[in-house]
Amino acid sequence: MSLIKKLSILIPAYNEARTIHLILDKVKEVALVGEIQKEIIIVNDCSTDETVAAVEKYQSENPALNIQLFSQPNNQGKGAAIHKAIELATGDYLIIQDADLEYDPEEYNDLLKPVVNGFADVVYGSRFLGGNPHRILFYWHSRGNKFLTNLSNMFTNLNLTDMETCYKLIRTDIAQSLNLKEKRFGFEPELTAKLSRVPEIRIYEVGISYYGRTYEEGKKIGWKDGFRAIYCIIKYNIFSRK
Repeated sequence: MSLIKKLSILIPAYNEARTIHLILDKVKEVALVGEIQKEIIIVNDCSTDETVAAVEKYQSENPALNIQLFSQPNNQGKGAAIHKAIELATGDYLIIQDADLEYDPEEYNDLLKPVVNGFADVVYGSRFLGGNPHRILFYWHSRGNKFLTNLSNMFTNLNLTDMETCYKLIRTDIAQSLNLKEKRFGFEPELTAKLSRVPEIRIYEVGISYYGRTYEEGKKIGWKDGFRAIYCIIKYNIFSRK
């Protein structure tokens, strides 16, 4: 069995003042298997709302919770915020957690299971596997996600069902060894391409829930991000492999 003492939970945040306390409540409440400790790293991507004040208030009200807050000097994108959070992580493994409420931290233990049992270095949480709840939204987003995953799989020779998922649990030393460049929504295909080339890496996938948001509720990704993802799949699998 794999011995994990600490999990780093990476939260990129941009204008999430309204909901960030809710996701932090969920992260606080989850009891990790094997008494694994939690390290929460929030990277504020130069928000124009009260995100920083909301996090600082939460820190002061929850002094026992290990929360680090880092603010980017300017708005650089979600990928860049994750790069910084990976750099700051000190846990044995790390997981990416969006600041919205689309993913459920209660399922960290589902992703940790293959790691704790000694089978996995990386675990993807798939929104398309298993019988967990999924909000019904956006047919073309769903088709687009599956298209991008299949295209990525053709190059990486992986058989993932959800390359674009937020929930990726990764051994920290592996994540920190990758030369990640994409600062915005090209991060997911770049990360997958580079993980697939790590020698003898063991990648698993588990089913997770998905509580998607509408654009009115704050969803940010659009069709332009899909074209960027196609570009990044080709770029990081063929032309820029380091």
